[in-house]
Amino acid sequence: MDLRQMEYFLAVVDCGGVTRAAAHLQVAQPSLSQAVRKLEKSLGTELFHRVGRGLVLSPAGEALVGPARAILRDVESAENAVRNVGAMRGGSIDIASLSDLSSDPLSVWVAKFRQRYPDVRFRIEDRDEMSDVVSLVRSGACELGILSLPLPTDELEGEALIDQQLVLVCPPGTEERWPSPVPIESLSRVQFVMGERGTATRDFIEQSLRERGIEPEIAVEVRQRGAVLPIVLAGGGVSIVALRSGLDAMMRGGVVRELAPGLTRSMGVVHRPGRITVASAEFVSCAKASIADFARSVDDYMKQGLSLVDAAKVTRDEGDRVMRELTREMHR
Repeated sequence: MDLRQMEYFLAVVDCGGVTRAAAHLQVAQPSLSQAVRKLEKSLGTELFHRVGRGLVLSPAGEALVGPARAILRDVESAENAVRNVGAMRGGSIDIASLSDLSSDPLSVWVAKFRQRYPDVRFRIEDRDEMSDVVSLVRSGACELGILSLPLPTDELEGEALIDQQLVLVCPPGTEERWPSPVPIESLSRVQFVMGERGTATRDFIEQSLRERGIEPEIAVEVRQRGAVLPIVLAGGGVSIVALRSGLDAMMRGGVVRELAPGLTRSMGVVHRPGRITVASAEFVSCAKASIADFARSVDDYMKQGLSLVDAAKVTRDEGDRVMRELTREMHR
């Protein structure tokens, strides 16, 4: 049984006969009659009693009318939903992300996307382990994964999005203690506040420092990543965080410094092999545009003599101002 046969069956019912149904559907009468007979054969029962030159619904035919209408309504609803998603008037995007990347930069990309497409919903699963992000994407529970590169598996497809800048955040009032930029070799015997051992971010930072001959001294290890900056700002030690997180600390009085040489990690988006949905593809495209705009603005300000941190702060402040204006416009 297929949808066309169901449509033809209901047309015969609604039009009261094959001839009028064929004219209504603009199909040849023999084709319609053949489709109805195939439907009866597949169901193993007559749907109509042939009475003279007319048709009368059999008990089986009467039982099929309601379910047939429901099936065609569901199909139409599904088609409309797909069209709406294609036009960004609905649908959802499920994303798995490393925990620290969900706050920066994923949260920024999601906010900007929803300003443009407010009817698209998001579900974000954040995980501390790369393997957990990969598992969510590989299983189909999430369509996209945001993680650091290189990819830990050949089973997923992906591409690089951004080289995330990392900076040193120090307690308020320590400006004179830290030059700009801070040589990485000077971080020997400095007390660090870091997230839990074994998480992707901590592993990356420790490995990067050790590659430069620095064995980090962990003074405070905290499971909740959101507690790292408050502990630093209260004087509990220093930490290495993403640039945007550093700007948040800067707004609260923290001292933020670039590192020399600079410390970056590549991050990207992954998905299962094959095409992704229209909404997810547009989200990735918008994320790339956001990255390019931010990088271009930072580069322009650095050419004017600002440091990386100061250029990023001005750029973010401008972006926040534009976002507030757009939000006000949407709610007028």
